[in-house]
Amino acid sequence: MAGRDGLHWADYNDRQAGRSVRELCAELIGLAGPGAGRRAVDLGCGAGIETRALLDAGWRVHAIDSAPGTAERVLATAGADERLRIEERDLALPDELPPADLVYSGYSLQYLPPESFAPAWRRIRSSLRPGGWLAVNLLGDRDEWAGTPGETFLDEPAVRRLAEGLEVVKLVEEDADGPAWSGTKHWHVFHLIARRGA
Repeated sequence: MAGRDGLHWADYNDRQAGRSVRELCAELIGLAGPGAGRRAVDLGCGAGIETRALLDAGWRVHAIDSAPGTAERVLATAGADERLRIEERDLALPDELPPADLVYSGYSLQYLPPESFAPAWRRIRSSLRPGGWLAVNLLGDRDEWAGTPGETFLDEPAVRRLAEGLEVVKLVEEDADGPAWSGTKHWHVFHLIARRGA
């Protein structure tokens, strides 16, 4: 991903061990119900914490991240599982995503440069099977990091445009100071859960 090199993300992901499953992912799993062998894509899977939660809920998971050592890191968290496929690649690459019944991306897509974000979003949308679920955390234009070169920050109308044609189940805007890996910062985040029609 643009803006920060792979070693930065490898270090960040190594320090995620032991944290709980992100709230948006846990909520998504509850809404989507048992995986029952359906396919989930975890974009920007990091340390594999959400990957493990999806596997535990019965999903087959395709986990993707650009950080060096992703496969080893995810296997250490999620364990070897025949339902798990791990891919180390940049989310900006034009490769299509596998057809999915659930796509989750927690705090990852903002690190795509604007020129890569739109095509990546189209690939995400086109990968969703009928009835498929989508959940993402997107950074807003009032976030402390807004304006960082090579990264994407969105206002509310832009987020709503991204969800056009989907059933929006949840759209919550967070605009407050809070903890970050580097210390306290001002967060402006859109937490989106949506579903493609059957």
